[in-house]
Amino acid sequence: MEKLIRELLVKLGEDPEREGLRKTPLRVKKSFEFLTDGYKQDPVKIISDAIFTDKYDEMVIVKDIPFYSLCEHHLLPFYGHAHVAYLPDKKLVGISKIPRMVEIYARRLQVQERMTQQIAEALEIVLKPRGVAVVVNAQHLCMQMRGIQKHDSNIVTSAMLGGFRKNQATREEFMNLIK
Repeated sequence: MEKLIRELLVKLGEDPEREGLRKTPLRVKKSFEFLTDGYKQDPVKIISDAIFTDKYDEMVIVKDIPFYSLCEHHLLPFYGHAHVAYLPDKKLVGISKIPRMVEIYARRLQVQERMTQQIAEALEIVLKPRGVAVVVNAQHLCMQMRGIQKHDSNIVTSAMLGGFRKNQATREEFMNLIK
């Protein structure tokens, strides 16, 4: 990877031997390894290792989960907050595992729509709840720094499964609680 970054610097018209750039290929390599370490982790396994049985059956929400990801189209960051809820059916998951799952999916080359769906589907697979809801609100630097250059525009995506899709009142309760 370092060789490719050196070549990229040359193609951009830079001198990779210039003092400020000598360590850039290594820094970029380490940065990309960190920003994409979600490929090395299995979110389903992380959730599966933290399940316990309980009779609690009301909505569970973890909201305002910050994340940073890379757009797979331009390799530029997008960032924001995820809101995740589920309706338990005798299974609960350790609360910290939900933000951890969001982070794992975010640390892959992504499109926001797919990431939103992946989070919902992973919870549904493992917990088999009565419903799952995920809303992701993000800003994309590929829209702000280049192309259309629209600052302060937010992209909002949602995935509603089970009771959140079928029951308007449940969906509305969730949406009101994450405001």
